[in-house]
Amino acid sequence: MMMNFSRTPLWPDYRTIWRWHFFAGLFCLPFIILLCLTGSIYLFKPQVDHWIDWRYDHLTGGATHSTPEQEVRAALHAVSGSHFLAYELPETTSSAARVIVDRQGTAIRVYVDPTSCVVLKQVPEENRFERIIFKLHGQLLLGNTGSIIMEMVASWTIVLIATGLYLWWPRHTQGLRGILYPRITHKGRIRWRDLHAVTGMWISLFLVLFLISGLPWSFIWGHALSSVETQISRMTTVPDWEIGAVSERNLVAGHQVSSPKMDTMPGMDMGSMTMSDSALADGLNRVVLTASQLKFPAPVLVTPPSTGEATWHIRSDTQNRPERISALLEASGQVRSVQRFEDKTLMDRIIGYGVATHEGQLFGRANQLLNFLVASGLLTMSVSALILWLRRRPPGQLGAPLAVPDKQIGAGALAILVLLGVLLPELGASLLLLWLANLLLQTFRHS
Repeated sequence: MMMNFSRTPLWPDYRTIWRWHFFAGLFCLPFIILLCLTGSIYLFKPQVDHWIDWRYDHLTGGATHSTPEQEVRAALHAVSGSHFLAYELPETTSSAARVIVDRQGTAIRVYVDPTSCVVLKQVPEENRFERIIFKLHGQLLLGNTGSIIMEMVASWTIVLIATGLYLWWPRHTQGLRGILYPRITHKGRIRWRDLHAVTGMWISLFLVLFLISGLPWSFIWGHALSSVETQISRMTTVPDWEIGAVSERNLVAGHQVSSPKMDTMPGMDMGSMTMSDSALADGLNRVVLTASQLKFPAPVLVTPPSTGEATWHIRSDTQNRPERISALLEASGQVRSVQRFEDKTLMDRIIGYGVATHEGQLFGRANQLLNFLVASGLLTMSVSALILWLRRRPPGQLGAPLAVPDKQIGAGALAILVLLGVLLPELGASLLLLWLANLLLQTFRHS
């Protein structure tokens, strides 16, 4: 018996697409609203950080300044049992020195007055405001478990966008009202529908790019991408992006596992010091002087040699990834090597551009404004969708569009879902589980 392929539909019908869109939205919208709010705050990370630290960047300067080595010792004395992790170059002459120390695996940022060496403030890196917003945005403050959840949300949001564009596509309509611009003057369902659909149409492309550029940070997709890059380019360096839940201590140390312990210098009762000898202390001063002359984009971190190494590390941690530069220095302050963005692998450069755009830092304030407009549009879409749902659903019921019995998914839609399931593993796994659950439900109904 031959199968009649001419009768096999290519796409599912309108009501089936609407049903998919409804359930995908029901799952994604609470997370999307959270992403909009936290992402909008993180967009302005440089401004927020400067506002929080304003008083520590406008100190009354004295006639003389302390050396980096003295500032590090003051920080180590203030945080007992710690060892030196990194030194952040002051951005101005009136800025407090930032020394990052490690106490039992916790990175602590210590603000030191460069004139008096008085410790002004100390705060764990993971407790800084923008770091909390970052972990809430990408991990729900749940570590890798939260990262996996948000990765699934991002995957299903792509389905939400695709089905939404299908539902928006003009059918038997005249004019551009409700298609390219919303009918704001109308009341009730029409206005909320247009705010949802028309806004979604305008921001859909930007939203897909945001979702894709955010995937390298996620736990599963990020590790998979890193593995592929390692196999293809035989990469031996650590990827220049954060994958899953990485502690700030490892980020500061450049993902090093350990830093050198430095013993107390003779005649100083400083508790648990972290400098092995005076030569290493002198090396810090020389390296910081050279780092200041190199004029890398701020913030610039100086990290000591890791175990078994003799070179100091200097790197720019600017959010605009294409401007990042790193260097290896001898203890004498002589530059051994410099690595710029263009020296990285192709995949690292692509992801660097994507991450910088995602964080709103690639092309300055205009990038921030564009991202904020997209986040605002997405929030408008989400709120209008919730209002539409709450108004149309019967009391005490979910109000989902009715399923169309005996309707095939369509060869075209199936091919797209399989492709997305391969490219987005969590989407593929969840689709497979939904298919198995539906199969079991049908079996029970007919038994």
